[in-house]
Amino acid sequence: MTDLPLTALTRVRRGAHHQITDRSALYDVVDGALAGTLAIVRDDRPVALPVGIARDGDDVLVHGSTGSDFFRRIAAGAPVCLTVTHLLGLKYARSLFDSSMRYRCAIVHAVASVVPPAEKETALLTLSEHLMPGRSDDVRPMTPREVAATMVLRIPLAEASVKDNAGSLVEVDDDGEDRSVWAGILPLRMSAGEPVTSPQTVPGTPVPASVRSAAERVAARGTA
Repeated sequence: MTDLPLTALTRVRRGAHHQITDRSALYDVVDGALAGTLAIVRDDRPVALPVGIARDGDDVLVHGSTGSDFFRRIAAGAPVCLTVTHLLGLKYARSLFDSSMRYRCAIVHAVASVVPPAEKETALLTLSEHLMPGRSDDVRPMTPREVAATMVLRIPLAEASVKDNAGSLVEVDDDGEDRSVWAGILPLRMSAGEPVTSPQTVPGTPVPASVRSAAERVAARGTA
């Protein structure tokens, strides 16, 4: 497995010692997330949208409507920037200036490609299994019309940077700060609540195992 190349777009300049070039670290950040932020420049203005994501080998899959101007521009070759962030905690230093966050993040720069029709349903199932594992067995199959109305984009993970400051210090010795002021870390985790059944669902319908397992996955990782 090759390291991530350092380019003008991927080289971290602030806190460079927190950059990780191991490709497995990139995969871990992407695989541990359910969503990311996808950005392009549209008509000379930046535009960013939250998207569900799933890794498929060396690519990230995202999907949207074929009628979306945002996705159509990406399909036409507009460069994209995909950001995935796991917020791990708040760092309470003895001054606001030195207070910060602990996080793991990945930033991907790429030109996406459109998944061809013959591969689209498989790609959508890959997305579904990452976002809602096992759900495809609970519901009806996708209709040809639904598949046709959905665009799936493949974003290569060729040019990306990973920054992980999970072990960064809150303070250093002999910094001259007042030690009677509390300093430390407030850890943050994502949790799943109890499933809420739709009011249109037949009363007494049990919550399927796929929903329970999704909640357990979030609890185990604490991220999304």
